[in-house]
Amino acid sequence: MDKDYELKYHQQEHGNWWFVSRRRLIVAFLEKYHIAKDARIIDIGCSGGELLADLMQLGYDNLYALDYSEEAIRICREKGISNAYVMDGHNPEFPEGHFDLIIASDSLEHLKDDQLALANWSRILKPGGLLFVFVPAFMFLWSHHDDINYHYRRYTRKELKTKLRQSGLDIVQSGYWNTAVFLPTLAVRMLEKITGRNKKAAEKSDAIVVMPEALNRLMINVISVENFFCKNGLLPVGVSTFAIARK
Repeated sequence: MDKDYELKYHQQEHGNWWFVSRRRLIVAFLEKYHIAKDARIIDIGCSGGELLADLMQLGYDNLYALDYSEEAIRICREKGISNAYVMDGHNPEFPEGHFDLIIASDSLEHLKDDQLALANWSRILKPGGLLFVFVPAFMFLWSHHDDINYHYRRYTRKELKTKLRQSGLDIVQSGYWNTAVFLPTLAVRMLEKITGRNKKAAEKSDAIVVMPEALNRLMINVISVENFFCKNGLLPVGVSTFAIARK
């Protein structure tokens, strides 16, 4: 990740509507799948550990953080997450069957060999353990945001499910997320192609939009409604896709 972008990311991940809404959906999935408070949970690509901090507040006490960024892991440790490691997400160096739950929110797309990563994530899951994985959706939505984040790809729901199955995991649930901003995002991408928006202009922007507080709260409320449908059914399309898989 670009260092300037990473700094902005850490500044925004506590309260920005995107990050807040995604954490709330993950917590809803923990409740839905009855993840015990003593479950051994790792967040791969944890960034500054905001999700794990939320889980600590909810009473989860066997938490691990993994990120390739030393700065991210430093922030995690400041939050009291002692099991925090700078490590390559392709091959987490933990024993076989070590975790009850792996969470990977927007991290798989950063890994050059995603199939190798998924195979190793499956290896460190206990039999019956779960993987929650979120990734950006649809290559036709590719933008400078993907470049600045060093993404290798975006996924369709079908592609994500296929790769999980090839890693020996069974699909429990899958779908799309962030439907509310799909059409506006698509419109912007199409306009960029039609108008030939130049790269120099694109490089002045990124996808973390800092909104006025009132609008940020509104977006959190809108996506909270969407999260209900994500948790209990399928949304037809979105700017992200996710899957829950079991070993």
